[in-house]
Amino acid sequence: MKPVLVLCLGNEVLSDDAFGFHVANRLQESDDLGDRAEVIFASLAGFNLLELIRDRTKLLIVDTIVTGKVAPGEIHFFPMGQFTPSYGLTTSHQLSLPTALALGEKLGMNMPRDIDVLAVEAQDIATLSEQLTPPVHQALTPAIERIRNWVAQQTQEGCHV
Repeated sequence: MKPVLVLCLGNEVLSDDAFGFHVANRLQESDDLGDRAEVIFASLAGFNLLELIRDRTKLLIVDTIVTGKVAPGEIHFFPMGQFTPSYGLTTSHQLSLPTALALGEKLGMNMPRDIDVLAVEAQDIATLSEQLTPPVHQALTPAIERIRNWVAQQTQEGCHV
């Protein structure tokens, strides 16, 4: 099995949708996850994610979300089984992540059973900009800390990488 995967999604030139890009960069630069987890940034969705997630034991997806129910910058955590209507997890031209996982299994791929989602409430995912809005930028540090804690918990639960 491949190691635990922190899969950061988004588009690095669409304002707050670049949250995953910034998270991945910071985690890769700090390298404090060591060999306990692999961190990948991808501007993909649905079926295109299958090659990245196959043969993983545990998966944390990091992305933006727009619920309109909380203030921008608020961090959401969705445990296994509570997939979100995240901008990066599905588009009108691609499969949703749950559908892609089911298809991967039907194709004989070994899909992860433990998938959690950490998403930050976005303020702007439409403006062409490499800058995060201030509330989403402020969510970077607490989100990264939650990711580090998630990885520590996953690797303590007996997931050998």
